[in-house]
Order: sequence, then structure tokens, then C-alpha cells
Amino acid sequence: MALFKREPAQRQAQVDFSRLPRHIAIIMDGNGRWAKRRGLPRTAGHAAGAENFRTIATYCKEIGIEYLTVYAFSTENWKRPAEEVSAIMGLLKKYLLEAIGRMERDRVKMRFFGDLTALDQELQDLCRRTEEISRRYEGCQVDICLNYGGRDELLQAARALARDCVAGELDPGALTEADLERHLFSAGVPDPDLVIRPSGEIRLSNFLLWQAAYAEFYFTDVLWPDFSKEELHRALAAYQSRSRRFGGV
Repeated sequence: MALFKREPAQRQAQVDFSRLPRHIAIIMDGNGRWAKRRGLPRTAGHAAGAENFRTIATYCKEIGIEYLTVYAFSTENWKRPAEEVSAIMGLLKKYLLEAIGRMERDRVKMRFFGDLTALDQELQDLCRRTEEISRRYEGCQVDICLNYGGRDELLQAARALARDCVAGELDPGALTEADLERHLFSAGVPDPDLVIRPSGEIRLSNFLLWQAAYAEFYFTDVLWPDFSKEELHRALAAYQSRSRRFGGV
């Protein structure tokens, strides 16, 4: 018996929009396979996936989701062909330039989780500029995981805690979860209530390992560029059908 299951894509969704999850996290997977099935280069799949991210992020804001966190580029994705990596980075730059131009209208906050120092300077500057503008806004926040890995995040947090202890600022024997969380990329952001993974894969792939400890999971065979508002409704309906006990009865 499988620990997790993929949800049937044809299920009709009945969503109660008065009790939506506060925070949704999505592993945007399946772009390459989407392109391959259509005889297109993988870069075309990433372009389609980027456009769908815009659609889903806008819709999450419209229905009242407070936080949306997406896995855009992992620490392991550097292993992909240089042409594909370059295309992904180019799409990110294009998206951020467009987002900066529309931020005053859309008023969506943006944050970046991950080690941005590995990115080229132009992309680093765009990320910082976007976050700087975002500080003026309230409401929906979109977190983009860029050069992000859950293990790397925890390792960096552990190193920071070790430095605090060596400096005498913290007692190693009295460390708390809150002490570690202050050093995570997601510091100040509530843990995700729902983690969604399209594409048929049933794993976290190093995504939000600490934060997803009590998240509900939704897996579907639908590839990310085809992940529609209706598919999001199915994920939300599945989430609302579950009982979240957090270890209680």
C-alpha cells in the first residue's frame, strides 16, 4: 500500500472559499515532459510553465490565499544542460522585470528563498529590487525558491546557530525550534498548510523539509503547464476533506 497517492484529475471539486489554507506551496514540475510530448524543446516547456505560474499566482491572490511559495530552481538543477539553465534564468529575469513594472498595480509582495549569491549580478539585483518594492505592500505574498535546497537551508541555519553559540549569544543546551527558524530563508513566514506536486512524482525533492512537517500533500499526474485553476480547486477540495490533528486525536 502506497504511503501517498496521486489524485484522479477528473474528480469534481467543491471548494469552500471561506476556509482556504493560509499558505500553499507548489513544486512546479513537469515542464520538460510537457514540451517533449509536443515535440518541443525543453525550454518551451519552461516558458509555458512560467506563464502558468503567473496565472496561478494571480488567481491565488484573487481568492484570498495569503502566501504562495513555489519551487523555481533547486540547488540540484545546476546539473541540467547549460542551455536549459540559461533559458530558465532568462525567463526569471523577464518575469521579474515585468513584475516590477506591474507591482504598483498588482501590489503582490515577493520574497526569495535560497542562496542568491550563485546567480549572476543582474538577477541578484532584480531579486533585491523586487523585495525592496514589496516592503510597501500588504496582502498576498509570493515566495520564489531560487537556488534553494531544504538540506542547504538547514545546514546554513545550523551554521548560524553554531556561530551564535560560540559568540555566547545562545546556550547550546537551551536551543529551541524558534531559534533555528529565525535563521531559515522563510523566517517570519507561516509553515505551508498544503504542498502540491504536479507531474506524477511522489516526493518532496528537497523542498521545505523543515516547514512541511505538518503540511497536507496533494499529488497529481497533471504536468505543471497544464495545472489549471480547476486543478487547483481539486487540490483545495482534497485539503478541505482532511482532518488536521497535528499529532492530537
